[in-house]
Amino acid sequence: MNAEVVLAEPRGFCAGVDRAIEIVERALQRFGAPIYVRHEIVHNTYVVADLKRKGAIFIEELDEVPVGATLVFSAHGVSQAVRLQAQARGFQIFDATCPLVTKVHVEVAKLAREGYRFIMVGHAGHPEVEGTMGQLSAGIDLVESADDVARLNLDNVEKLAVVTQTTLSVDDAAEVLEAIRRRFPQVREPKQQDICYATQNRQDAIKVLAPQVDVVIVVGSPTSSNSNRLRELAERLGTPGYMVDTVEDLQAEWLEGRPRIGLTAGASAPEVLVQAVIQKLRLMGAVSIRSLSGVQEQVRFPLPLGLGDKSMATVSADRS
Repeated sequence: MNAEVVLAEPRGFCAGVDRAIEIVERALQRFGAPIYVRHEIVHNTYVVADLKRKGAIFIEELDEVPVGATLVFSAHGVSQAVRLQAQARGFQIFDATCPLVTKVHVEVAKLAREGYRFIMVGHAGHPEVEGTMGQLSAGIDLVESADDVARLNLDNVEKLAVVTQTTLSVDDAAEVLEAIRRRFPQVREPKQQDICYATQNRQDAIKVLAPQVDVVIVVGSPTSSNSNRLRELAERLGTPGYMVDTVEDLQAEWLEGRPRIGLTAGASAPEVLVQAVIQKLRLMGAVSIRSLSGVQEQVRFPLPLGLGDKSMATVSADRS
């Protein structure tokens, strides 16, 4: 293989993921193992395994957590029911919910107090969707497609608002939102779109990358929504796309007759995995590596009180 590897920019960790991982690591340093984490802190196999080695225990049900233990909520957010149950059990709680997901939760709570009911655009069963819909006990309906919008049977739509999962395909979400607008012209939309900056930036980078290469490799775990959307977007743009959770997933036959290899990573995938894939591609015969220019992310989110002197978690897209 006499190939060139072209790297997307930006790629990999976003500020919300960086913050969530740091919350678990700092809790372990400050309080010692074990630290309990409700759901995978972020959807990446490598990250979760690394934190398990350091003493984190990942659980789905709060009755798995001893009374008085330290508990971290994952970056995807939790329902009000889970939050209240955790408080009632007396856990020491650190909330690693991405601030951009929290923004959606706050918007839902505010508009619900004003009498709005909601349509949520998202993927059924995803923990972020469950957390956002769980901010209310009723009055929120989930749609995944324009067909779902057509099937909605809503009463009293004078006060209707829409929110979206933060890690959707930008293009798919736009299609569903347009269907909502056509059926419910009075619908209230967020002042700023709910799809997060990192999701948007990584999808925009694929739109630049895919036309320049013969195949796109996305580093990300199967459970990662934003990683799956990157692979799907490459395919939609006419470039074969594959996802790898680890370097061992890379298949030589994907690259046969495709000398220009595009490489990116979802927002929950660490750069160490990207570098491992690059090393494997070199061993397979890649002769050059180059990065495309792209948005330089400098987003900062505060860490919770009580987790040390460092007050901010920072992530940059400059990972050369």
